Amino acid sequence: MSSRELKLAEYVKRLTQKLEAAEARTQRLEAKLSEPIAIIAMSCRYPGGVCSPEGLWEALREGRDLVSAFPDDRGWDVATLYDEDPDAKGKTYTREGGFLAEPGHFDPAFFGISAKEALLIDPQQRLLLETTWEAFERAGIVPSKLQGSPTGVFIGIMSQDYVTRLLTEEGLEDDGTLGLGSSASIASGRIAYKFGLEGPTVTVDTACSSSLVALHLGSQALRQGDCNLALVGGATIMASPTTFVEFSRMRGLSPDGRCRAFSQNANGTGLSEGVGLVLLERLSDAQKNGHPILATVRGSAVNQDGKSQGLTAPSGTSQQRVIRHALAAAGLSAREVDAVEAHGTGTTLGDPIEAQALIAIYGQDRTKHTPLWLGSLKSTLGHAQAAAGIGGVIKMVMAMQHGLLPRTLHSEPPSSEVDWSAGSVRLLSEARPWNENGHPRRAGVSSFGVSGTNSHAILEQPRAQASMPTDSSPTHTALPLLLSGLTEPALRAQAAKLSEYLALHPQLSLADLAHSLAHTRSHFAQRAAVVAHDHAALRSGLDAIARGEFAQHVVSGRHKQVRKVAFVFPGQGSQWPEMARSLLVHSSVFRAQMEDCERALAPFLTWSPLAVLEGGLDIDMERLDVVQPLLFAMMVSLAAVWRHYGVEPDAVIGHSQGEIAAAYVAGALSLEDAASVVALRSRTLTCLRGKGAMAAVELSVKDLEPHLQRFGQRVAVAGINGPHSTVLSGTPEAIDALLATLAEQAAPQIFARKIRVDYASHGPQVTSLRGELAEQLCGIRPRPTKVPFYSTVSGQRIDGAALDGDYWYQNLRHTVLFDAAVQRLLDDEHRVFVEISPHPILKLVLHEALETRKGSGIVVGSLQRGNGSLDRIVLALAELHVHGYAVDWSKVLPRANTVLLPTYAFQRQRYWPESPHRPPHQPGSARERDFQDAAKRADLDALATILRIEDEAERASLAAVLPALTRLYRERPVPLHSGNLEQAEQTDELERAESAAQRHPRPPVSAAYVAPSTDLEYLLADAWQQVLGVREVGIHDDFFELGGNSLNASQILTRLKRSFPVPIRFDLFFGNPTIAMLAPRIEELLVAALESLPDEEVQRLLATHPPEPRGTDA
Repeated sequence: MSSRELKLAEYVKRLTQKLEAAEARTQRLEAKLSEPIAIIAMSCRYPGGVCSPEGLWEALREGRDLVSAFPDDRGWDVATLYDEDPDAKGKTYTREGGFLAEPGHFDPAFFGISAKEALLIDPQQRLLLETTWEAFERAGIVPSKLQGSPTGVFIGIMSQDYVTRLLTEEGLEDDGTLGLGSSASIASGRIAYKFGLEGPTVTVDTACSSSLVALHLGSQALRQGDCNLALVGGATIMASPTTFVEFSRMRGLSPDGRCRAFSQNANGTGLSEGVGLVLLERLSDAQKNGHPILATVRGSAVNQDGKSQGLTAPSGTSQQRVIRHALAAAGLSAREVDAVEAHGTGTTLGDPIEAQALIAIYGQDRTKHTPLWLGSLKSTLGHAQAAAGIGGVIKMVMAMQHGLLPRTLHSEPPSSEVDWSAGSVRLLSEARPWNENGHPRRAGVSSFGVSGTNSHAILEQPRAQASMPTDSSPTHTALPLLLSGLTEPALRAQAAKLSEYLALHPQLSLADLAHSLAHTRSHFAQRAAVVAHDHAALRSGLDAIARGEFAQHVVSGRHKQVRKVAFVFPGQGSQWPEMARSLLVHSSVFRAQMEDCERALAPFLTWSPLAVLEGGLDIDMERLDVVQPLLFAMMVSLAAVWRHYGVEPDAVIGHSQGEIAAAYVAGALSLEDAASVVALRSRTLTCLRGKGAMAAVELSVKDLEPHLQRFGQRVAVAGINGPHSTVLSGTPEAIDALLATLAEQAAPQIFARKIRVDYASHGPQVTSLRGELAEQLCGIRPRPTKVPFYSTVSGQRIDGAALDGDYWYQNLRHTVLFDAAVQRLLDDEHRVFVEISPHPILKLVLHEALETRKGSGIVVGSLQRGNGSLDRIVLALAELHVHGYAVDWSKVLPRANTVLLPTYAFQRQRYWPESPHRPPHQPGSARERDFQDAAKRADLDALATILRIEDEAERASLAAVLPALTRLYRERPVPLHSGNLEQAEQTDELERAESAAQRHPRPPVSAAYVAPSTDLEYLLADAWQQVLGVREVGIHDDFFELGGNSLNASQILTRLKRSFPVPIRFDLFFGNPTIAMLAPRIEELLVAALESLPDEEVQRLLATHPPEPRGTDA
C-alpha cells in the first residue's frame, strides 16, 4: 500500500471514530431527554378527611362518596346562600361540594411563621408547606439536607379568594404580609424559601389543568438538567362561595354537587378542593440514591386549543393531539396503555368530546377483551380544580401498586352522546383487577383547562426494587427507635401516631423501622427513643411516651448544643460477677479487645481474666490483685465498643486506678505497658491489706478539717470527687472513730460510710511502696497523647509523656483531685461525659459538677449492675442522642430497608378570619365634638354648659378633673360616635377587645409559660403579642420559635423606640431572643443613658416616657 493510501486509510479511520463518538453523544443526549422520571413520593389533602395517598386509596377502594354539605366553619352565610334559581344574584343552586376538613388549621411555629402572619397567608400556601414536608419525609429525604440544592418547585394555583375574605374583616392589621400571603407566585416561592430550594420555582395557572401542566414542566426541567428533584402539584381551597355563585350563573354546576362522568345522567360538575404533590427525580438518580420508585412518568405533553369554537369550549382535536404527543414522548403505542384517568367533569358538553377523543386514539387496534378502561376521580370527590390533575396521578399510582382499577361512581348508564361502538373503551362502573398483560401497568392521565390548555401524561409501573430480606421477629440486640418533635406535645403525638401505625402494620421489620427513623427523619429538639427487641416492647415504649410516662427502655430529653466528649474511667467499686458475660458472646469488638488484654496481662498474672469473666474460674473477684486487672480489661474493652459505635473521646479522665485505662485509651501507654502498671501496682498494694480503711463522706474538705485535725497522719484526704464529696483514707481505728464523731455531731442526713476495702490508698501508708513501684515500672515508655489526658493527680491537663513510673506512684499516693480535673474539662467546653465501667459510680458527682456551671451537659454510663448486655450501651447511645450528641447511627444499626412511616404530627391551630360583623362607625354628634373641643381648651364654663351643670358643688368637682380631661383629649382624643359619651367608651373598649381577639393562642414552644412580672417585661410582652398576633407571650418564649422574623423584629423595635429614650440595635435583639434575656439588657442601656444626663433632663425624659399600665389580653 502506498504512502498516500496509508494516509487516506488513517484519515478514514479517524473520521469513523469521530462519527462513532458523535453518534454515541447523540444517543446519550436522546436517552437523557427521554429518560423516564420517577415519582418517589406523594402527599395530599382531599375531601372526606383524606390526608394521605393511602387515605385516598381507601376511599376509592371502598367506593365512598366524599361530597358533603357546605361547611359551617368558614363564615359563609350557608342559610341564605342557596337558591334553586340559577339567575338569583349572589346565590348558588347547589348545597354540596367536596370540602377539606379544617382547611384553616395550621402549625405556624413548625415553619417559623408567627400566628399573626399565619392568618394573613392563604390556606393554600399553608397546606402546600405541610404537604411539601410530608412529600420529603415519604421519599425518605431529610428536608434540611435539600437546603441549597437544585430542587425545583412547580405549583398549580388558580384561586385567590382568601384575600377577598380577609379584606372584608374589620380591624385587621396588615403589615404588608397580606399581599405576599395571597399572591399566587408566592405559593411556589414560599416553599423554596422555607426549605432553601434553589432550582426553578414556578407557579402555574392554566385553570383546571394547572397541576398536570406543573408535572410536565417539572419532568422537562429534570430531563434538561435544570434541577435534580422537582416538587410538582397544585392546590385549591375555596375560602368563599364565589366559585359556586359564578358557576351557577354559567349553569355549569351539578345541583347535588356530584360529577357523573361520561354518564347519561350527567348534569354538570361538582366543585371540590384539594392539595396534591408528587416528588419527581430522574429514574437513574432515584435508583442510585435508593429512593422509593412508586411509578414513572414515561412521557407527557401540553398544548392549547387555540382559536377553537370558544374560549372555554373544549376541543376534541386538540385533546387528540396532546395525547399523541405524550405517547410519542413516552415511546409507546396507544394499545400499550391499559387505562386512562380522564378529565371527566360530568358536563354534557365536555364529557362527550373527551370520550370521542379517547376512543379515537386509545380505542383503536384493541380487542373487546383488552379495552381501554376509563375512569374519573371527580366522581368520588368532585372537581378539585388546580389540584384535580395531580389527584388523578396519585389515584393511578396507588391503583398500579394495588393492581386494582377502582370504580367510577355515578357513571351508569353510559352517555348516549358518545359513540362507544367506535372503539374499544369501557367505563369502570365497577372495580376490576389490573393485570400486567405481558407488560408493566400503564395509564394515561388527562387534565384540560377551561383556558384551553390541555395536558396528558403517561405513567408506568416501575420494576421491582431490590431490597434486603425483612424479618419482624425479635432481634438479638435491642434496636433504638428514634422519635422527635419540635415541642413536647408534638413528640407525644408522634409517638401515638407511630404506635397506631404499627398496630396496622405488624409485619414491619424492627431493623427497617429503626433504620428509617434514624436516617430518613429530621431530629428535632424534643427527642425520645425506645430501645426494643420486638414490636410489643416498641409499642409499650411509644405508648409511654405518648402518655408522658416513664419506662425503663425509653429515654427522652431536649437537644443541647454539646459536642466534646470525655471518657471517664472510675476506680474500684463498679465490678459485679457477671459483668462481661453477655458482651463476650454478643459483641465481637468487646471480645477481641478482651482477648488482647488477656495476652497483655498474661506475663504478670497466674490466672486468666477471660476465664474469670466467663465464669469458668472460681476466684475471689474482690481480691485487690484480681479486681483491678479485671476492671482495667473491662474498661479498655468497653471503650473499644464505644469507639466502634462512632463515639470518640475528645478527652479522657480517670479516677485512681481508672487513670491506667485512660492512659491507654488516650494513647499515652501501649496496651502492654498499661497492663504491667495495673498488674504490678495492684500486686504491690496487696501488702497493705488489713492495715487500712477508707470512707466516703458527703462533706467538703473545708467542713471536714475541724474533725480531721485530732487524727493527724492517721487520716488523710484520699480524694475530692466534688464540692460535697470527699474520700478519706487511714487506719481502721481512726476511720471508725471519725465516722462515729460525724454520726454524733453532724446532721443525720449527712452520708458517711466505710468503703468495702481493707487498705488505705492515697495516703501516708503508700509511701513505703515507692521504691518497689519505681523498680517494677522503670521499663514503661510513655508517649505524647493522641487524646488530651486530664490528670487527677495534678487536677490539670498534662502531656502523656509525663506518665512514667514515678507518676503511677503519685497516682497511688496522692489525693485524687477528680473535682479539679473535671472543672478543667468544663473550662475547656467538654460537656458530654461517658462513664466507661461495668456500673456507673461517678454519674452523681459529674451531674453535680455540671449543675455548678448552670450549663447544659450529658452524663451517661455504659453497663449497669444486673444488665451487662449491648442493650444497655444502645440505651446509653440513645440517651446521648436525645440530649443532642450527634451519634453516627450507621455504625450502630444493621443495614436495612427504608420503609414508609407516618409523617410529622403537626400541632395545628385554627387561623381563619371570624370576628363578628359590626355596623360601620358613624361620625360623632355636634354635642360630643363640642365637649372634646372644650376639654382641649380647658374651658370650664363651656363644659358646664354642655353638661348642664348649675350646682356649685358639681362645678367644683368638674374643675378638679378638668386638668386630667384636658391632658387626655390633647394627647389621645377619644373616638366619638352617634349617641352619648358612655357609648363612646364602650366602643373604645370594643376596639381594644377586638384587637386582642385577633390574636391567637400561644403556640406550643419549648419553654414553659412564665408570665411577665415587671413593668418592662409587661411592655415587651405586649409589643411581642401585638406584632406576632399571640395572646400570651411568656418571658422565656423564644422570639424565633414564636414565628418571629426580621420584619417582626423591626416592628417591635419601632414600638420600643416610642417607650425608651435609648436606641436598641438589631444585634442586641437577635442575641437576646427571649423577654427574660432582653429586659436586663435594655435596663443596662437605660441606666447607662440616664447616668450620663443631668437631673433635669432625666426628669423630662421620665415625664415624656411614663410607665405604661400593665394588662393582659382578654
